[in-house]
Amino acid sequence: MLNLFKRHKNLGAILIVSGIVITIFSTFAWVIPSLIKPPTQLWLGDGIFRAKLATTVAAREQGLSGVMSLEKDQALLMVFSKSDKWGIWMKDMNVPIDIVWLDANKRVIYRVKNATPDLGESRTFQPTKPAKYVVELPAGTIDSKHISNGAVALFTIDAAEKVE
Repeated sequence: MLNLFKRHKNLGAILIVSGIVITIFSTFAWVIPSLIKPPTQLWLGDGIFRAKLATTVAAREQGLSGVMSLEKDQALLMVFSKSDKWGIWMKDMNVPIDIVWLDANKRVIYRVKNATPDLGESRTFQPTKPAKYVVELPAGTIDSKHISNGAVALFTIDAAEKVE
């Protein structure tokens, strides 16, 4: 063994670096999946969407602000701890969206079509009845996926998901 170290003077350094790389890789392989949550499946109207969950105050305030585009099957699902007339303000929005409010039974109670960023700086969109969930979708989705008042959304929120 001593001859091996003499022949390969850098073997010790190679072993240490290899150990560090393996440790880092193992840590990321364990931690990253828990940090990067897969989107929630959301069925609404005739559509199936990949919904990002917004369950914290900060995530709901951020909403889709700064997003430059939305795929036709993308959505933001805001989850609130209680039902209320939650308003949506389009501050810092770059794309027009459709907004759908759902009651505690996941039934559509109010919709806004084609909420554009230019209207959003001075206007808050608000439902007429209390809602527990708000879904933001690409503009035109309400019509193209036949999302009507009274329609029921289907989705599951992990019980471990903390809602603030």
